[in-house]
Amino acid sequence: MELTFREGHQGTGPGTMTPDGCAVELYSRLPVGSEPDIIAAAVPPGAHILELGCGVGRVTHALLDRGFTVTAVDESPEMLERVRGARTICSPIEHLDLGESFDVVMLASFLVHAGDVEVRRGLLRACARHVAEGGCVLIQREGGDYHLNVPRERVDPAGFTVRIVSAEPVGDGVNSVRAEYVFPDATWTQAFLSRPLTKGQFEEALAEAGLEVDKNLTEDGVWVRARRAGKERGK
Repeated sequence: MELTFREGHQGTGPGTMTPDGCAVELYSRLPVGSEPDIIAAAVPPGAHILELGCGVGRVTHALLDRGFTVTAVDESPEMLERVRGARTICSPIEHLDLGESFDVVMLASFLVHAGDVEVRRGLLRACARHVAEGGCVLIQREGGDYHLNVPRERVDPAGFTVRIVSAEPVGDGVNSVRAEYVFPDATWTQAFLSRPLTKGQFEEALAEAGLEVDKNLTEDGVWVRARRAGKERGK
């Protein structure tokens, strides 16, 4: 069956693509970065983590290695086939309602910047719906210059190049972002819609879902820990 990309999203390159333009083979090749260390330092040892948008399990597997229990959610069955050692659930995040609560809910990969406001609301409501009393939500944001310092590229020590080629306005505060991943033997591209959020806009979006910022986990504010609004803040 021919794949239909979500509006404003597209991907090219070898292998299976997901509706939002992600290439399964590409994400299977990308190394995990500092995310597992950031997460491990921000949550209790052995916590049960609900990972929303797990992809092929790059972060999932690193968290399992650190002794966490992970329930991994993604809307792509092809992505989930690559996940090992975790409970997996195939579902769009915004529709997820497991009737369970978790010590930690994680929304990474800049998903909070979804171009569609209603999708973003659904994502954050899913976070709030599944976080346990006294638990926390970890959210990865775009850096402040994500849409401004373009074009740019980074050569990874593993031997491939990542380029953010363009970020063009398409209306209503949304940009169309185009990225390239160049390996010695293959090249992938991805185009997607992203809505930049100021600190105030981000906090307003959290408040709408009944959440509030507890702590910035990185100096650049890219990783944030949030809790249910009105709860005692962590240290």
